[in-house]
Amino acid sequence: MTLADPSGSFGASRPASQSMAAGVHATIRDPRLDFFRGVAMFIILIAHTPRNWLTLWIPARWGFSDATEIFVFCSGMASAIAFGKVFQNQGMAIGTARVGFRVWQVYWAHIALFFAIAATMASLNATELFDRDYVGQLNLYPFFRNPEVNLPALLTLRYVPNYFDILPMYLVILAMMPLVVFMVRIHKGLAAAVLIGLWFFAQKRILTELGLEGYHIALPAEPWSARNWFFNPFGWQLVFFTGFAFMAGWIPAPPINKWLVGLALFLVLGNVIFSNVGIRELGFDWARSWRVENRIWITKSDFGILRYVHFISLAYLAWAAVGDKGRRLLPPETGTFFANVWRVVLAMIMKVGQQSLAVFITSMFLARLLGVTFDVVGRTHLTMTLVNLGGFAILIGVAYGAGWFKSQPWRKKKAA
Repeated sequence: MTLADPSGSFGASRPASQSMAAGVHATIRDPRLDFFRGVAMFIILIAHTPRNWLTLWIPARWGFSDATEIFVFCSGMASAIAFGKVFQNQGMAIGTARVGFRVWQVYWAHIALFFAIAATMASLNATELFDRDYVGQLNLYPFFRNPEVNLPALLTLRYVPNYFDILPMYLVILAMMPLVVFMVRIHKGLAAAVLIGLWFFAQKRILTELGLEGYHIALPAEPWSARNWFFNPFGWQLVFFTGFAFMAGWIPAPPINKWLVGLALFLVLGNVIFSNVGIRELGFDWARSWRVENRIWITKSDFGILRYVHFISLAYLAWAAVGDKGRRLLPPETGTFFANVWRVVLAMIMKVGQQSLAVFITSMFLARLLGVTFDVVGRTHLTMTLVNLGGFAILIGVAYGAGWFKSQPWRKKKAA
């Protein structure tokens, strides 16, 4: 059974068509997917808050991969759940239409987020109450200085500022999904070959080394320069469709044994040497030189292959650690104080994971406001702890609010 099926464990092999249909829209959600997506949402808030001391200790500081991989991988899994049964039961046309509707939602979420942040930052600058240039922090002056060019470019995704580049990457990958599903129906090997080929031709530095830089696949980020999207969707699709393939049953999950656990642990712990923590805290200056010389393999923009290796190793360890169907995540039935506390905390984390789009939009906007709050109250360990906890509380509130609206309570009959 696949992870999509809450009644079984992740990974036993089944035919792709059968496994995609199983468990989709199941009444019981698998806690593992919601938990790790929820954790990623909190990390994303921390990482995007300016000069936030907690960013010194997020996963990105311990290895090549970071919360972006968690978000994209889990989004691939969630997409297999959300769209798999539609493709299976309703056919390619309806499945494609369903994906197109989601792309439409993500597109307008991206546009609304940009205008919300741009307007807020411009308003803060206009008050002249702050010493910081909030518009300049996000490099938005080009947009305000030439809106007649940049507004159409924004709406056609030819203008994608760095802070606003995750959702465009995500919607392009979503748009690729019907083609991938179609190729899998022909042969899984065909889909794998095309996806690996796309990843290869997204690697600008590798192509340059091979004298093939003219074949680099990327999307333009600015009308006035040659800069491309920071998150190249043709590179990042590799981790998305890995998650999708595991959930859909196209790839059987590896067995849990001491040799694979040992190998994954070796790769994850060995990676610490070359990480920010290894260089900053452990003083491995030679590792800094190694990173510079080998950045071709760890580039974030095009999704370097060592980021993939590190993330898959980390994901394997996490999957093994939480146990079958996430049983080790669940609190014991003893009713102790700590079990009850963990039950509440787990419920909040999973709720955040279930409402990832609404929470993500909120976190990207909220992160800028938290940065302004730090500018006002100062950046001590106490103030930063309290402000971060306040931000977490807001994300949790948004998740429960979004869940309440999605339940459509106005359709429920009022109790007599």
